[in-house]
Amino acid sequence: MIRMTLTCRGKSLLSSAAFLLTMALPVAAQERPQLVLQITVDQLRGDLIDRFAEGLGPDGFNRLLEGGLHFAQAHHGHANTETIVGHATLATGADPAIHGMVANVWFDRTAGTQFYNVQDPDYTLVNASGVDSSTEIDPTQRAATTDGRSPRNILTSTIADEIGMFFGPEAKIFGVSIKDRGAISMAGHGGQAYWFSKSEGRFVTSTFYRQDYPGWMAAWDAQGVVASYAETEWTLSDPVETYQFGKRDDQPWETEFPGFGRTFPHAWGSADDKLYTTRLTLSPAGDEITVDFAKALIDAEEIGRDNIPDYLAVSLSSTDYVGHIFGPSSLEAEDNMRRLDRTLADLLSFVDDRVGLDQTLVVLSADHGAPENPGYLATIGIEAGTFDFERTDTKPGFVRLGEEFGESRALIHNFSNPYVYLDREVIASRGLDPAEVEDAVAAELDRLPGIAYAVSSRRLREGLIGDGKIINAVRRNFHRDRSGDIYVVFDPHWFIADFDGLHVASAHGSPWTYDTHVPVIFHGPGIVPGRVNRYVETVDVAPSISAYLGTKPPSGATGTSLDELWRR
Repeated sequence: MIRMTLTCRGKSLLSSAAFLLTMALPVAAQERPQLVLQITVDQLRGDLIDRFAEGLGPDGFNRLLEGGLHFAQAHHGHANTETIVGHATLATGADPAIHGMVANVWFDRTAGTQFYNVQDPDYTLVNASGVDSSTEIDPTQRAATTDGRSPRNILTSTIADEIGMFFGPEAKIFGVSIKDRGAISMAGHGGQAYWFSKSEGRFVTSTFYRQDYPGWMAAWDAQGVVASYAETEWTLSDPVETYQFGKRDDQPWETEFPGFGRTFPHAWGSADDKLYTTRLTLSPAGDEITVDFAKALIDAEEIGRDNIPDYLAVSLSSTDYVGHIFGPSSLEAEDNMRRLDRTLADLLSFVDDRVGLDQTLVVLSADHGAPENPGYLATIGIEAGTFDFERTDTKPGFVRLGEEFGESRALIHNFSNPYVYLDREVIASRGLDPAEVEDAVAAELDRLPGIAYAVSSRRLREGLIGDGKIINAVRRNFHRDRSGDIYVVFDPHWFIADFDGLHVASAHGSPWTYDTHVPVIFHGPGIVPGRVNRYVETVDVAPSISAYLGTKPPSGATGTSLDELWRR
């Protein structure tokens, strides 16, 4: 009797174990998708889909939400929430301390110059005359000292790399974006990346990927998609009374970009205007052009047409540019969400027709969120401000530093937000103790209005700083060869608003929740739809894709697979 009971119990345990094992198996082991489509919306703060939900249609965000699993409380865990940092984190499942992309720009002590994250002098642009920096509103782009581009500065493998290694050369890997860093980071080391050159008025790539352009790109150029916006305007998608911000089109803190205006309609101008292509990117047109190019790529390269999973990353940048110029609480940002929704619907419908969404794993997230403009916050009683780092040496504390160590301005060699790089040669020539100077400068920065923390890198290295959410976020951003001597965290709702003379309405980059909060949505075969409100991190995205496909995670990944993806 006992023996029989044990046997029955054993069978029950075996059955339970088999059931649990089936539950835990990745979908990939049962039915791998033909395509992984990873969509990254630049500056899509985690609340914006819900905030502007009334203006969204059934076939864009709502198609993913109703058929997919939405992690509504996802956050980046690193401190510097900038474009390359967030993209690389989503791609690698690692913190910037590991993947190395600590900022859009860092200071190269060896070369003595600022360094743009994906620049690489060894790999020039293919058949392009170069990027005209005067058409950029992005000061990080202007920091590049070469037009060459590659992913070689990313120090770990990416999910795209892992897919390519696991499934072999028949797996097609591509990344597309308006921004070079958006395409390059997601395509990884083994894929191909295409991005939009404002001076060329077309998509380009570098010799890291190929030596010439495929014929289908020339055919796409010949269609005149980019030029088709000339002499037309960005107008509202719907009647103005249907918008939350319909009565607030002209807010005083919005940026007056040349020829674009602060109110609807926003004219793109003539195609021969040197700012024409920049204006396109400051509007939903940038995303529309990106998706049109991606659709041409899908057809020409026969993406998702066989049983070997392919990978396509589409990084959509317009939300970021619109947010910088007008702020996330603006009529422009609200209409951009509606147009983004329609552009997303267009892409999903195209993929459904060519590949089948039932054969596609769609992963949507964002590289960072965004702060509200101080002027907007003042309307609801929240104090905020912008910070001018160039004036720090005039503050009393820095006058005291000058008295103690000599001219204080000479102590700081470079400020590449958020890092302060001290001039080690000046410190050595004055016979000063580097640790003492670093601590003293950090202490004075810490006392300034608008700065919450000034964190010494030496103290991070030596374990002399305690724990805490913000300190740990700074620690996760620290790379000993690329990070500066002091990490500056501005107070909540404070940021640097000057982009090389252009005063912008919003600028991300902090460890505060408005910058770290992003959506994470998985939609694909075997995924049970729903909404998850527990805290998860963006380092979990790449390992989850790996688990879904059955590949190994990227080499530096620290995140874990999201358990809810395996519920049945």
